[in-house]
Amino acid sequence: MALRELPYRTATALCRDARPTVSAIQPLFRRNASTDAAPEVESTSFLDAPAKPEEAVKDFDPIARSRARRRGKKQLPPSRYQYREPKYYRGPLHPHQPLPVSDPASRRFQPGPFGLPRLDQTYQSTIAQDILAMTYQHYPPGYRAPKVEQRLREWQGESPYYKGRPLRGPRGKGEVLRLLQEPRTFRNIPKITKVVVHSMVPEAMQDSANMHVAGMILQAITNVRVESHKAKHNVVGWGLREGRYVSVTATLEREDASHFLEKLIDVVLPRIKEWKGVPGSSGDGHGNISFGLTPDQLALFPEIEVNYDAYPPKMIPGCHITIITDATSNKDARLLTQAIGLPFYGKLND
Repeated sequence: MALRELPYRTATALCRDARPTVSAIQPLFRRNASTDAAPEVESTSFLDAPAKPEEAVKDFDPIARSRARRRGKKQLPPSRYQYREPKYYRGPLHPHQPLPVSDPASRRFQPGPFGLPRLDQTYQSTIAQDILAMTYQHYPPGYRAPKVEQRLREWQGESPYYKGRPLRGPRGKGEVLRLLQEPRTFRNIPKITKVVVHSMVPEAMQDSANMHVAGMILQAITNVRVESHKAKHNVVGWGLREGRYVSVTATLEREDASHFLEKLIDVVLPRIKEWKGVPGSSGDGHGNISFGLTPDQLALFPEIEVNYDAYPPKMIPGCHITIITDATSNKDARLLTQAIGLPFYGKLND
């Protein structure tokens, strides 16, 4: 029976059943360029290559070739093959510019964050909103800010020494200008940028072991490699000699700063007997809070207690802790540090 004589539905079903068979047979009749060209391609191997003569092998000197390349004038500029960025920033017009911080080859690259510390989570969920609500200043529509006079004064007079001279400081207290207080918005809520732990070790002049112990202690409690400093001048009263190492400093940023502050506020400070808190006059007027710990108080850190025998008690130094924020006044910096649990006492310096 011919296919055209079958009913329409029956013919459609037969064609549908025959499709897989046709598609399965189709690759058998396909021509591939690789199979056709296979007899013409010669099989080669590195084992079949002729060996180099022994004289060429003996004469090969890679060090001499590199020296000859350096003497040549066709050397590529450093920017063509430079992997790491320049060590020093030489301005925006220099041909070698630093890489972005997100580039792993950058000297400032820091991986992470892989998980926010508890202090950062509390800041984002609670502290930031509370500071914005307490320091927010509302300006109704149509408000015009009062005219602010020039902070630095010009030299008035006909003296030729006044021309091109730097502007004078403001009248009043001192010559240090306070930072301008911008209107508080969600974009400029103060936050902690870094923490600096500094330890002065004048005993290192007589015995360098005190310097090593101080560096080991600061590295243990901060989880950061410390930087040692030399004395710049001779100070007889303090026993300092120029060019001798006298202090160590650890600079903490990001997660290291958060973990250190958590440990300091939740573990160390509550265990100090009769500790009043941080003096209210400890601010520098630019958003930085500083206070100190004695050797006995520094020994309360868990990293030192768990291995107390490794550090001679007489060699444990004291330290100064500076909490650096991006606030513009002592009041805002104190408000931020109080929110994370740091108490203050005495007269407040705003």
